[in-house]
Amino acid sequence: MPRVHPEILAAQKLPKRLVDKDVWQHRFDDMRAFERYLARNGVLVLKFFLHISKEEQRRRLLDRLEQPAKRWKFSMKDIDERKLWPRYMAAYEDMIRATSHGAAPWHVVPADRKPFARLVVAGAMVEALDRLDPAIPQVTGAAKTEIAKVIKALLAEAPRGQHPEARR
Repeated sequence: MPRVHPEILAAQKLPKRLVDKDVWQHRFDDMRAFERYLARNGVLVLKFFLHISKEEQRRRLLDRLEQPAKRWKFSMKDIDERKLWPRYMAAYEDMIRATSHGAAPWHVVPADRKPFARLVVAGAMVEALDRLDPAIPQVTGAAKTEIAKVIKALLAEAPRGQHPEARR
């Protein structure tokens, strides 16, 4: 059973009537149902959790503060939220465990090093596209006959004195 973390829940600003002891279970049920619906309708669902370590987050926050061009990204709320790191990690684990399923599995990607993380994500996307085995649709039957008629009509519109095939 997923844990409800009051600080995280409070930040959601949900209507009071929706906040009960089962709020996360209801949300997870809805997420799984929506993802199954998408998959049933031919949508490929890929979910990536780019996980950075607490130490890497510290380095990135310091980098924001040390570089004037990046200071706009910093907020004192980042420091307050950082104090809740263990709770956030527990909530993420609950969410990933509760919403990873055959139609929409999670890919948890170590993301301390951006090039590596990007490579992992790109690799997963390429694998998924390969499994789809996309192909250009073939035009057949009446549609193929209709296209031949349209081509003939368009070629007949060639400017005077110019051979119709010369434009191709």
